[in-house]
Amino acid sequence: MAFRSQRMSTSSPRSSMSFDPMEYNPETRRSSVQSIQSSTSMSTLSSTYSSQPTKATSMGSRPSSFTTTSQQRARSTQPPPPVFKRVPSEIYKNILRQLRIIHSEQYIQSCSTCYLRDLYSLALTSRAWDRAVRVQLYDQIHIVGNDSSIDVKKFKMKSGVRLKLLRRTLRERRVLAGFVHELKVPNLQKEPGVVDSETINLVASIVMACPNLERLIGFHHIYGHEFDRLTHALSTRRKLKEHTWIIGENTAITKRSQTQLPPGLMDYDQAEQLLSYHENWPSLTTLVLHSHNQGVLEHDIFIEIFHRLPSLRHLSVSSFDIDDFNDMTLQYIPALQSLRLESLDGITDAGLSRLASATHASNISQLSLINLNISSLLVISKLLAHLSLLTRFVFVSATSPEIPPGELVFQPILASASLSYLHWDIRADSGTATDNVTSSIRASGFPSLRTIRAPTDHHGTLQNVCKPRSSIVLPSDKYSTHHRTLRSTAPAAYASTLHASRARAQDRLDKARQTVQFKVVIDEDSVVQQIYDFNGFIGMVGSKIYYTLKPDAPGSDDALFNVEMLLDGTKEGKVKEGCSGLWNASHHAGNKWWWHTERWRFRREGWDVSRFF
Repeated sequence: MAFRSQRMSTSSPRSSMSFDPMEYNPETRRSSVQSIQSSTSMSTLSSTYSSQPTKATSMGSRPSSFTTTSQQRARSTQPPPPVFKRVPSEIYKNILRQLRIIHSEQYIQSCSTCYLRDLYSLALTSRAWDRAVRVQLYDQIHIVGNDSSIDVKKFKMKSGVRLKLLRRTLRERRVLAGFVHELKVPNLQKEPGVVDSETINLVASIVMACPNLERLIGFHHIYGHEFDRLTHALSTRRKLKEHTWIIGENTAITKRSQTQLPPGLMDYDQAEQLLSYHENWPSLTTLVLHSHNQGVLEHDIFIEIFHRLPSLRHLSVSSFDIDDFNDMTLQYIPALQSLRLESLDGITDAGLSRLASATHASNISQLSLINLNISSLLVISKLLAHLSLLTRFVFVSATSPEIPPGELVFQPILASASLSYLHWDIRADSGTATDNVTSSIRASGFPSLRTIRAPTDHHGTLQNVCKPRSSIVLPSDKYSTHHRTLRSTAPAAYASTLHASRARAQDRLDKARQTVQFKVVIDEDSVVQQIYDFNGFIGMVGSKIYYTLKPDAPGSDDALFNVEMLLDGTKEGKVKEGCSGLWNASHHAGNKWWWHTERWRFRREGWDVSRFF
């Protein structure tokens, strides 16, 4: 049965309420209105048609009252928009940011795979969630551990299944590739820094597919002054913000060094190739340069690299020969905010003294001097006095720097109005440097100091000027076999490890509690009523300084973050008590939903290059 739409006609005397906009004529308006019996309808129509009585309505147009009424009816019948469409985008970002924090906390049993699974589930909820999750899902891509054996069989690939699938997705969907700013690929090499060429080429192809890449973390190979695709791919990323050079040994340079002295050990092609990699890095802010197994990077190359990086603000140089990086090279560093110098035989007291007076060093806020040939304590005093923005200072030495004989000094010998964090580690038990630091603190030389870390505080002198603490050891220390073994050995044998340092600090606390430090006697009329004994403690009441022995990298036994931690891939390949999603086993969907291949719990803090400073 077919239904035909009915028109309302104003010309019919039987249907005076009918109206046809196609037949509407303003000249016949009054006669039509007189035929209406209802006063309410007549007043409504007259008020509607009296707005413009002399103008004709164009064909096909509908009066405004009917349009408004129909819109109101349609609007009243439409359901309200879903709540997700009315939520601002900032709410989605905050929820996703909190979700990332929950999955990445140090003592949470989750892992990167569980986090990505939750993001995927959120993306399936609605289109609004999909738009929000898509950016978060590809902003930081962390691929950890081995591939699933199921995926290996399914896609018939020997290795790199997830990397190849990711490469295909990024190549086919360029919009998603533009979201990628940070990339973490599996670090499964058996030897530190030694990566096969197939893996390097695969990672390089992924880097080339990410035009806005800023960081490649957890995957660092040794550069031996020979061309490789990964280094070339990274050199084309103009938005790259940090890079780590692990300079390795080169056969041609080694042969050349046996017959001639530097400079000139690197030939023209090697030097130009290395310098060309820095031409497209206008946004690079963090640079780490490390010599692995006597790798060579000559003095002139250092200077030219500094000139080609206009945005460089954080620099770490370590383990280079005296001819490669020395006091003269130090004078050419740009205006930095963070500087770390480690195991450099070419750096002396004179070079550091000139650095303290240089104008380009005035903005340094974080300074680390590790295993350098510093013999004068006055050099450290000059650095602390001239670097007015310094907030973090790290000093590690095998010997104690002393005040030169015949020098006239006043207390405080060491002083800094801005310093808030001090790492002081002198492995030698003899010397007066630690005592001078303690006396400077007591003389109000560091009014802003809030944290001290002293792994080799042999006699507890620095612990005595900090806040009293009830406990130094961490909850995990008593379960550590390494910790229990060290407690039974001689003190000098375990002075350099954090487990042992915490044990020694705790022993000092326990011994202080066994003695009565002062007594309170309550008497009435010269008759003693009560006597209270207060046990001793370590520290200074009223001090604002916190004494800590926690590492830079969570879970490490070394206090400072180092290059070896970046190159170590054994902990990712050999999983012990990793995550397989078991923590979410109570989910009603069963193990088909929560289970995944057991993988290492990746924490970004353990691979963050910023922890060098």
